Amino acid sequence: MKKILILPLLLLSLFSSPVWGDDIDKGLAAYERGDFATALREWTPLAEQGDAQAQSLLGWMYAEGDGVPEDDAAAATWYRLAADQGHAAAQFYLGALYEEGKGVPADQKSAAKWYSLSAEQGLAAAQLNLGVMYREGRGVPLDNESAVKWYRLAAEQEHAAAQFYLGVMYDEGEGVPLDDKIAVKWYRRAAEQGHSGAQTNLGFMYVRGEGVPQDYLYAHMWWNIAATDGESKSASIARDTLEKRMTSEQIAEAKRLAGECFGWGFTTC
Repeated sequence: MKKILILPLLLLSLFSSPVWGDDIDKGLAAYERGDFATALREWTPLAEQGDAQAQSLLGWMYAEGDGVPEDDAAAATWYRLAADQGHAAAQFYLGALYEEGKGVPADQKSAAKWYSLSAEQGLAAAQLNLGVMYREGRGVPLDNESAVKWYRLAAEQEHAAAQFYLGVMYDEGEGVPLDDKIAVKWYRRAAEQGHSGAQTNLGFMYVRGEGVPQDYLYAHMWWNIAATDGESKSASIARDTLEKRMTSEQIAEAKRLAGECFGWGFTTC
């Protein structure tokens, strides 16, 4: 299903110039109902007049092929115009284009530059990506402490992937002292948002008794939940292996816990 509203709202919400004009609002309403031609008609004149908000939205339309032929180069052009005016979301998306080499040559340093500008304005997605680049040494020097810094800023905004990666840093002692209890804290916060990687790792923490008391029921519970999204093969394998050490009663109870946890929106886990 095409993402209609979420990312355009991100583009709008981070704009820091005067109050939005009626044309922006009309375009947004049209975009929300899938009327891309009207959105394009409303936003194009504003973008051509230098409105960063409209430029960012046009960049998104070209990147997605909404009402126009998909054109990463055109997307990069519009994003850059908005990014140069300090539009945080446009900076993030321009960084992503450089990272992936879409519409512009692949350039990790340029990606890191734009992510950094966006991250400094508080955009959690940019903070996460910048953290990944510091951890991997792409476009910036390898620096686990900087990675932790950016992961933490995004994690504190409840960005699930950043919470997961911050948990990994504490789990492995990268950029911070190894601390299983803090790793569990961040894994749990991400797991409760449905992050399957965090759910899988939380299961391993329970089966090993790292940061939490050893508990096969809860290990099985988290692996069973992680396995439901179909992407975490390691969770399925770990769960099935663990069942060889469990009684049928324990397995039934673990499944009950998983159903209750998932059914109550992770409030009973």
